[in-house]
Amino acid sequence: MKIAESWLREWTDPSISTEELAHQLTMAGHEVDAVSSEGLDIDGVVIAEIVTVNPHPDADKLRLCEVNDGGATVLEVVCGAPNVYAGMKTALAKVGARLPNGIKLRRSKIRGVVSNGMLCSAVELGLGEESDGILELDQSAPVGELFTTYFQLPDAVIDIDLTPNRGDCFSVLGIAREVGAFTGASVKNAAVDPYQADIKDAHPIKLFDAAACPRFVGRVIRDIDPAATTPLWMVERLRRAGLRAIYPVVDITNYVMLELGQPLHAYDFSKLSGTIGPRFARAGEKLTLLDDRDINLSDDTLIIVDDSGPIGIAGIMGGLGTAVAAGTRDIFLEAAFFAPDALAGKARSYGMHTDASLRFERGVDPCGQARAIERATELLVSIAGGVAGPTSDVVDSALLPVQKAVRLRKTRLAKLLGAEIDDSDVSRILRSLEVIIEGQDAEGWMLVPPSHRFDLAIEEDFVEEVARIYGYDRIPEVTATVQMPLTDVSEKQVSLEVVAGALVARGFQEVVSYSFIEDGLNERFTGTKSQLKLSNPISSEMSVMRASLWPGMVAIAASNIARQQDRVRIFEIGKSFHGALGAHEEVQRVACLTVGSVAPEQWGQTAANADLFDIKSDLSAMLAMAGVSAAFDFVATTHPALQPGQSASVVKDGIEVGLIGRLHPRHAKQMGIGMPVMLFEIDAAKVFAANVPTSVPISKYPAVRRDIAVLVAEQVTAGDLVSAVASVAPDLIKEVRVFDLYKGKGIEPGIKSVALGLILQETSRTLTDQDADSVMRIAIEKLKNDFAAELRE
Repeated sequence: MKIAESWLREWTDPSISTEELAHQLTMAGHEVDAVSSEGLDIDGVVIAEIVTVNPHPDADKLRLCEVNDGGATVLEVVCGAPNVYAGMKTALAKVGARLPNGIKLRRSKIRGVVSNGMLCSAVELGLGEESDGILELDQSAPVGELFTTYFQLPDAVIDIDLTPNRGDCFSVLGIAREVGAFTGASVKNAAVDPYQADIKDAHPIKLFDAAACPRFVGRVIRDIDPAATTPLWMVERLRRAGLRAIYPVVDITNYVMLELGQPLHAYDFSKLSGTIGPRFARAGEKLTLLDDRDINLSDDTLIIVDDSGPIGIAGIMGGLGTAVAAGTRDIFLEAAFFAPDALAGKARSYGMHTDASLRFERGVDPCGQARAIERATELLVSIAGGVAGPTSDVVDSALLPVQKAVRLRKTRLAKLLGAEIDDSDVSRILRSLEVIIEGQDAEGWMLVPPSHRFDLAIEEDFVEEVARIYGYDRIPEVTATVQMPLTDVSEKQVSLEVVAGALVARGFQEVVSYSFIEDGLNERFTGTKSQLKLSNPISSEMSVMRASLWPGMVAIAASNIARQQDRVRIFEIGKSFHGALGAHEEVQRVACLTVGSVAPEQWGQTAANADLFDIKSDLSAMLAMAGVSAAFDFVATTHPALQPGQSASVVKDGIEVGLIGRLHPRHAKQMGIGMPVMLFEIDAAKVFAANVPTSVPISKYPAVRRDIAVLVAEQVTAGDLVSAVASVAPDLIKEVRVFDLYKGKGIEPGIKSVALGLILQETSRTLTDQDADSVMRIAIEKLKNDFAAELRE
């Protein structure tokens, strides 16, 4: 929430600087995101009155204005604004004045006529982003006074990030209460004198659903001047708070909401039909909102109705059919208390977020509706004229929130804070927060929260309030000592922290991508349409829960490549989401991606892009961490995200536990990547389920090596050959290595040569040549029978 410091200091004016005020707000739990200054660079601008306006002799669109700046002589100023007129009061930048855009005014000739200054627009003074002419000030503005003095400039705009539980602070009054509490400064009385009714006109109100809306306050105001304009001081306060001025009725309701925290709504009285009141929508009801959007109302939506049907969504947005316009003369002002539970999440369900819904969802003061109506009436009549009827306050007192008394024990306070705070300080702090102290004894206090504090419900809430206002920095820091029992460390599952450390050691960097992605992208990468769709996504690009970590990682790689990073090695440990709503499954996965050169650029190695075997080596290192790397197989497969011929499933005990391959060039091109992208993704729970290590003796007898080179069809995988050979004598063959692969001259098309090295070893004796030769014969026979292999001479 943005708030002008000058407005805040009208309510409470502590003797501290802007910087200290922002610091203390943050320390009290209201984090200040930014403090910006208005009017710092305005110098030499005064309030002036235009005495006469005459045509320029050499320019049709320029005017010669005689201007009274409060001095002894009238100044002649050339002006091109279309809204200039005699008698107008405006801002005059005199010769030598400095403006926020850096311009320093000097006397100059414009089409042959000397101009002694410049009549300024709001944009030129840094007080807006657009304007239709020069700034028009109120006729009461004193001629000759500095513009900065009249506008209370320079002024700081404090942007506060309020927590959801502090709905009472979404107003100038709410922040003033807080500032008064932690500084001790007095706070202006928030009471508003009732406006004496000029007429007897009233409009019938009925609480159709009193549990959801136990209080509904309204007032009829007639004969508003349609030509009235919002005064500049109000326009400025709204602008500094981030709101654009429209016309008086709307601006005043916004102003009162910002000042007192109570949203209001104004209806065109001539468009109301019969009794007005709140109720829940019925099946089939529709409504056209102020933004000209037609919506179908759900039966759990609280709405405002009259005899014609729905005329607004309670606490969110009004309907177009009863909206006020610039020409409206008679209005009905509404201020209501809606139960926060009745409005929670409703605005988001319709894809909306309004200033009113933000406050109602967090809770507004159930005793502040009449006050807001009186304040709005006072402002409206003074600005736009009109006559007001009596205030109609329809309330079901039994259904209004009741603040319950809470016991605050001194022992509990001291235990939670770790410090003893004097009883008088505690009582002072509680009274500064408008907490009612019903009783105090040697054990503690009996407290009743004020009506605007929905967040004070249990003893610990009051402990927090005492700590906030007393000052967290004043509570002594004590080093606590606790016993930290050692936790069990399982050897049956490899920790993901260990996995992450191993990947970092191999040159990968960890990334974190969004768990929700664009529906089409998810389908392109997985081949299935997701059923896990968000009902109210942030954007269409974040509409479904991801079924793979790859889309987000590829997008990250593309972003890095676009920023001249020609070598990207990243990994992510996160969840993928599968199934349907109500029966979904979350799978913890580890995914890696590499694009660009195998190694960083250097003089001793020729640059080459990473290929499938490079990332397979990274995956193999991960599989080895489970201590059962031999249990994994790589089986050729096809996948929508991967290029055919360069993709494989990772299989363990006949179950697919992962995928590896090269990203399909079609997907790479769509993502803006022109280099080969290699990636893998594995199911962490299944892959990193480890066997408990067991020791085996190291053979003291020498190993024997025998080599075989065979010719097989190209589609036969090296992994199948290795498995076949290892199976013929598992007690003797300790390892089978592929040390050569050849296709080309001397080999028939469709055939390849694969060279295997067999490492044989016994634990009880030295192997003889006959033992090795016997294993070789069996292995060759196995390869011939299973793969039609031929021994290569």
